[in-house]
Amino acid sequence: MRLKSIFSNSFGTLISRITGLGRDVLMASALGASIWSDMFFVAFKLPNLFRRIFAEGAFTQSFMPSFIASRNKGTFATAIFLRFLLFLTAFSLIITIFPEPITKLLAWGWSWELIEETAPLTAINFWYLDLIFIVTFLGTLLQYKEHFATTALSTTLLNISMIFALYLYMKADPKTVAYALSFAVVIGGFLQVITHLYSLRKHRLDRLLIGGWKYRNIKDVTEEKQKFTQLFIPSVWGNSTTQISAFIDTILATFLVTGSVSYLFYANRIFQLPLALFAIATATALFPAISKAIKNNQEEKAYASLSKAFWLLSFLLGFATIGTVLLAEPIIALLFERGKFGEAQTLQTAQVLQMYMIGLLPFGLAKLFSLYLYATHRHFKAAKFSLYSLITSVTGSLLLMQSMGASGIALAGSLGGWVLLVFTIKEVGLEKLWIILRSKYSFYFIVSMALFSLMVWQFEKFA
Repeated sequence: MRLKSIFSNSFGTLISRITGLGRDVLMASALGASIWSDMFFVAFKLPNLFRRIFAEGAFTQSFMPSFIASRNKGTFATAIFLRFLLFLTAFSLIITIFPEPITKLLAWGWSWELIEETAPLTAINFWYLDLIFIVTFLGTLLQYKEHFATTALSTTLLNISMIFALYLYMKADPKTVAYALSFAVVIGGFLQVITHLYSLRKHRLDRLLIGGWKYRNIKDVTEEKQKFTQLFIPSVWGNSTTQISAFIDTILATFLVTGSVSYLFYANRIFQLPLALFAIATATALFPAISKAIKNNQEEKAYASLSKAFWLLSFLLGFATIGTVLLAEPIIALLFERGKFGEAQTLQTAQVLQMYMIGLLPFGLAKLFSLYLYATHRHFKAAKFSLYSLITSVTGSLLLMQSMGASGIALAGSLGGWVLLVFTIKEVGLEKLWIILRSKYSFYFIVSMALFSLMVWQFEKFA
């Protein structure tokens, strides 16, 4: 197991999250909760959605196994890169010329006057999608060489670009700030591309792409491209269900009491931190190694890495779950309770956070075990299990929101995480899980969680 890769990935994610928090604080100060802040968030919604889907593995999990198996890696990589880039560029040009329809799709309840004002922002922000694809593609090649730091830290450049724009235009009118932020998003994307190109050259992967371009008409990779396409579509679905679920949760929360959408948003921001720092960082670091082991018929090596990562994640996510559930209220108060965010809002958000944290361990472990499915080209299975999770989450939300409000929606999402974990483990093999659980670490885990719970409970009691 690559502990160095895992922790470097986690460190980069942590820095990105810290700068993202600073960005959000400055943005709230500059725009507040105004119509122009709403307009910017709507304009940035679609490219940011695709960023999350790509960044959390949809492209990598379908491209990496195909790339490792390819006999003409340079030609295959170049062919995939050109296909995606040409499509996204054409799509972005269409959005630039006709931004109103896509803006209306993102904001159904807005008037056409407001849509027309927001449309130019949508056109600007949409180009970030092209840039983030380039970043994801180059980042996947770097992951093949087991270099993760550049990609993990790259989102920091986006945040810094937006922070710099806010610093320059903090005292300007809201319209100017919104446009400055939109251009800063694109500039941040260019900075991310530049750093990845530098790392690509440093690791001598530029020769791979140059060779692929040079011999693109000589070496036929049609069959490999078709196989990649078959894997990519279910991979996108498997990695987007969480985002779709969050989107549906927001819609459902609008039918509840005022503030429910905000409770879900603030609680989910905290829930996502340990998930990204530990689970996503670990999965990203391990995926190339597991894919290579499977390709070379070294399944025991792949399972050994999976077992070590299982216990590392179980301990980290277990501590995070217990600590956050028991200290939810002081955590929310420390981070958000100021100004119009009072004690009542803190209590409601803390309850939602506790329900979210019930799903931290299953979502994290499901992310880990799904690596084996993607490495063995079982993308359709992973997509099917994600669909089961989504159905559970939405159905549970409709049932629980009546009695529990926003907390019911959060609990339903956690139940969906447990469903995802159960089906994923069953497909990977229950006997493999049993071998892992028979380890001495099971005893250590139970004892350490009990002692930690007692320690946190005592701290919370006397604090």
